[in-house]
Amino acid sequence: MTNEVLLYTNPQSRGRTARWMLEELNVPYQVEVLDYESSMKAPAYRKLNPMGKVPAIVHQGQVVTECSAICAYLAEAFPEAGLAPTPEERASYYRWLFFTAGPLEAAITDSKILGIEVDAEKQRMVGYGSYAAVLDTLSSWFTEHTYVTGERFTAADVYVGSQIAWGVQFGTIEKRIEFIDYANRVTSRDTYKRANAKDDALAEAVQ
Repeated sequence: MTNEVLLYTNPQSRGRTARWMLEELNVPYQVEVLDYESSMKAPAYRKLNPMGKVPAIVHQGQVVTECSAICAYLAEAFPEAGLAPTPEERASYYRWLFFTAGPLEAAITDSKILGIEVDAEKQRMVGYGSYAAVLDTLSSWFTEHTYVTGERFTAADVYVGSQIAWGVQFGTIEKRIEFIDYANRVTSRDTYKRANAKDDALAEAVQ
């Protein structure tokens, strides 16, 4: 069975994060571009991802969806890249990977996209509490740490870095110095620039 990864994506989607992860691994992969109106919702793709969303990957017959899961899976599937956590790094690696995929994204969606502000009495009922609490919690980590696990870049930084860099750029995350500095560190990587250039070119080609 081939070890090549097949990436289902669209250049105007979270698929950019998955491509960045693949570029970090420096392994062979193929790209299948889907559009939002037809192929992403077609029966053939819904067999892989019933949500009809991208990205998704297929590797050795296994399907993985959700960017955070894709990054974690690929780090373990290709350990030679050195992006999986060491035993000492696992706690912070999984903590902030899931914090970003869960409380951070939910808080951004509610507060900045849907315009929902949770009142004080109901904050205990939602996983993120409040938008401010999520940002305070995450920024406090990056006040004292260079990357998600400390001083070493890992697969968690691909996902967390994508979320923070995108949020700072488009205004869904406050432009705090901790976030700006972290976003600049991760997006200065050649792998990020290479992945971004490929998706930018793809976006122009499919217009």
